[in-house]
Amino acid sequence: MTARISHVSIDCVDAHALSEWWKQVLGFVDVDGDPNVPGDEECTIVSPSTGERLLFLEVPGFDTGIPKRVHLDLRPVERSRDEELEVLLGLGATQVADHRGIHGPGTGWVVLADPEGNQFCILRGGHEPTA
Repeated sequence: MTARISHVSIDCVDAHALSEWWKQVLGFVDVDGDPNVPGDEECTIVSPSTGERLLFLEVPGFDTGIPKRVHLDLRPVERSRDEELEVLLGLGATQVADHRGIHGPGTGWVVLADPEGNQFCILRGGHEPTA
């Protein structure tokens, strides 16, 4: 038997604020007929082109200092990794670790955190030349 992923769930303190932040980063939108509003405890956003979904769930007592066991790896579509990094930092991401060049020039990734501390990585764009 096989299954498919319905959505990725992200525990958080403020579902609306975090969903709005990720909409800017990924170009996702609210689900048709189910707009996210301040105070919503569950906010789902969806990719308008692929249908991929992220569900943000408010969890009472959620500790943003707890290390996460799941994270997203993002691959830029229109910009280079370094250009996308600057955009993400401008949107309020925090740089956690820099692994650019880890396997030689033109390789590696950067670890970032969203406004609630959820870590994610920005990889090299698929259109960037290899080292």
